[in-house]
Amino acid sequence: MASRKAGTRGKAAATKQAQRGSSNVFSMFEQAQIQEFKEAFSCIDQNRDGIICKSDLRETYSQLGKLSVPEEELDAMLQEGKGPINFTVFLTLFGEKLNGTDPEEAILSAFRMFDPSGKGVVNKDEFKQLLLTQADKFSPAEVEQMFALTPMDLAGNIDYKSLCYIITHGDEKEE
Repeated sequence: MASRKAGTRGKAAATKQAQRGSSNVFSMFEQAQIQEFKEAFSCIDQNRDGIICKSDLRETYSQLGKLSVPEEELDAMLQEGKGPINFTVFLTLFGEKLNGTDPEEAILSAFRMFDPSGKGVVNKDEFKQLLLTQADKFSPAEVEQMFALTPMDLAGNIDYKSLCYIITHGDEKEE
C-alpha cells in the first residue's frame, strides 16, 4: 500500500510539473485542430495516464510495425518536452514545429556569427544587405516590415537578443 501511495504521489508531481506548460498554446489552434491533436495524443498515450512516457512511444511504434526503436531515439523524443509530456506540452511541441520557429538558442547562435565582438548587436545596414541577397531572400517590403518590429540602439544596430525573444515569444505590442 505504501508503495502504491508513493507511486501515486510521484505521478501527481509529474502531472503538476507537466501542467506548467503555457496554456496560451490553445490560442494557436482552431478547436477542430485541438480535437485532432487530442485524438493523436490519446493514440500515443497507451496506458491512458495523461502523460506520454517511453513505454507509450515504444508501443505506438510497435503498432506501426517498427519493433526495434533505439532507446536513444525514444529518450531524445521525450527530452523535447523538457519534462513530463501531458497534452498541453504535446500541443506546445506541435505548435513549435508547425510554426517553424527554431529554439531561441539556435537563433541567438546564428546571430552571434555576425557579432564577432560579442556586444549583442548587429549592424542594421549589413544585416539588411544579407537579408536581401542571401539564401531565402527577403523583399525590400519584408525587410522594412521586420525592421518596424526590431529593437535598435541609437547607432542603428539591431539588438538581436530582444529580436530573438520577439521571434520566439511574439511581440507584446501585437496583443
